[in-house]
Amino acid sequence: MAAGTVITVLSNIPWGTVIDAAPRIADGAGRLWEAARNLRKGRPPEAEAQDADTGAAVPPTETERLQGRVAELETTVAAMREQMQASAQVIKELADQNALLVQRIEVARQRIVLMAAAGSAMVLALTAALVMLWRQLA
Repeated sequence: MAAGTVITVLSNIPWGTVIDAAPRIADGAGRLWEAARNLRKGRPPEAEAQDADTGAAVPPTETERLQGRVAELETTVAAMREQMQASAQVIKELADQNALLVQRIEVARQRIVLMAAAGSAMVLALTAALVMLWRQLA
């Protein structure tokens, strides 16, 4: 009966909705992964591009170094903010999909309980009919 339950649950999952939502979730996860990978490197790509533009002829003053560090930190914070928004969107889509699946599983569970009750009633009726038939034959 467990295999039948699994098949019933799987047949009640709105696969069309799951498949429709999959590209959005995969795209969001990809953006999130790229943002996390860039942050793991320690610097966002914009900071690397700025370093390539500056020449190394004159060493920067302390103020210029601090201004560059502040700009780098602002870029990092902006990248982290984008990553948080992307992860929040992915989490929201996954939570919506999970809620839909839970609803479908609950409907399937209720149907299984109803079928089990109907099956039990049929077994009792069949048993009673067999007992009555056996008494008449005996």
